Amino acid sequence: MKYITHVDGQEFEVEILGRHRVKINGQELAVDFQSVSGQPLYSLIVDGRSFEAYIYPAEGDWQVLLHGDLYDVKVEDERERRLRAASGKQAADVGAFQLKAPMPGLVVTVPVQPGDSVEKGDVLVILESMKMQNELRSPKAGTVAAVKVQPGDSVEQRETLVVVE
Repeated sequence: MKYITHVDGQEFEVEILGRHRVKINGQELAVDFQSVSGQPLYSLIVDGRSFEAYIYPAEGDWQVLLHGDLYDVKVEDERERRLRAASGKQAADVGAFQLKAPMPGLVVTVPVQPGDSVEKGDVLVILESMKMQNELRSPKAGTVAAVKVQPGDSVEQRETLVVVE
C-alpha cells in the first residue's frame, strides 16, 4: 500500500513493502517501529539509525515530537488522494491551530502572549519532560489567539497550551 505523507510542507511517498521494509520516495529502507511500554513514545530504527519520538493523534492528523521539534503530519493513502484530486478539493492551512502538550511535563517558558504575530517555526512553549527541555514550535504563521499556560504550570498530555490563528 502507498501513502502520501505531508510533514511541514514537504511531501513524501511511502510504500509499505513488508513488516520491516519500506520505500520512501523510491529509496528502500530497513525499519523497525515499536511502541515503548504502551506509551505514545515510539522507538524507530531506520537502516541501523535509532530514533525516539512521541506520536499522537491530533484533529484527524498526527503530531510528532522528534529531537525537540513538533511536526504536524498528514497521511493519506493513494486512493484517498485520487478521490480528493478528482473532487477538486485541496487542503488549506486555515483555522486555528491548538498546540497541545505531546507529553506530561512542566512549562519552563512561554515566550509569546495573546496578540503576538508568529512565524512558522517560532517557539511557542518550552516544556520540560523526563529531564529534557523541548521547544514546541508553531507549524504556521499567524497570531497568538490564546495562551492557556504559564511558566511553572504542570500539564498533562494533549492539554492545550497555545492557540494560533
